[in-house]
Amino acid sequence: MSIQKRVWLTGASSGMGLNMAEQLAAQGHKLALTARSAKPLLELAERYPGQILVITADLTDLNAVQTAAERINSAWGALDLVILNAGTCEYMDLPTFDSALFARVMQTNVQGTVHCIEAALPLLRAGTKPHLVGVGSSVTYVPLPRAEAYGASKAAVRYLFQSLELDLAQWDIKVSLVSPGFVDTPLTAANDFPMPMQVSSEKAARTILRGIERGQREIRFPTVFISILRLIGSLPAALRVLLTRRLARPASEEGSN
Repeated sequence: MSIQKRVWLTGASSGMGLNMAEQLAAQGHKLALTARSAKPLLELAERYPGQILVITADLTDLNAVQTAAERINSAWGALDLVILNAGTCEYMDLPTFDSALFARVMQTNVQGTVHCIEAALPLLRAGTKPHLVGVGSSVTYVPLPRAEAYGASKAAVRYLFQSLELDLAQWDIKVSLVSPGFVDTPLTAANDFPMPMQVSSEKAARTILRGIERGQREIRFPTVFISILRLIGSLPAALRVLLTRRLARPASEEGSN
């Protein structure tokens, strides 16, 4: 991305988001960085004076998102690249099915993303070679235990972006979906299970930005891990379930967290 772009990046205060922000800033792009926590964004803005808009917002609040978009419009009048990276993860521990947990995850991962899309599309239509990017998850390749809420939310994001690709083509807006495996972030640091082939957030950010530059429809990594998940997901249902149900926690461990 050698040509300077006007970029809106959400979930920019930690993990992949902060690393993408750092790499994009170093490349000279204009950045609107959104997160609930302002401190890391302000520190980055100090290193790149005049290049970064810091916008704190709760993306589940439509009014806050629209206000963020108004600030971007006032500053630049358009966007060339939008990376919707903000998200959360909570796991379900049966036998108690927690509908409030489900609602929290869906509200952040789906409705928060939808709010940003609504606000960003007018700015993208005014941009140069506009590109909309959403961060999904490799969990959508195969159903996994405890991932009822998180997996459903990311499956919704996958379908949403694949549909948007069809409808936005008439305005020449490129659409990409990011499907990462396990990435070392503050969010995954709370996971209480093995995370095979985990990659650093810095490497993940580089991979995502390289995929965006190449115009990839789907940016998925790490390759071997994704290939294994896709293979399992393509198996006959009986065999797939036989393999993946072994990952479920024994009943004696239910509710232990």
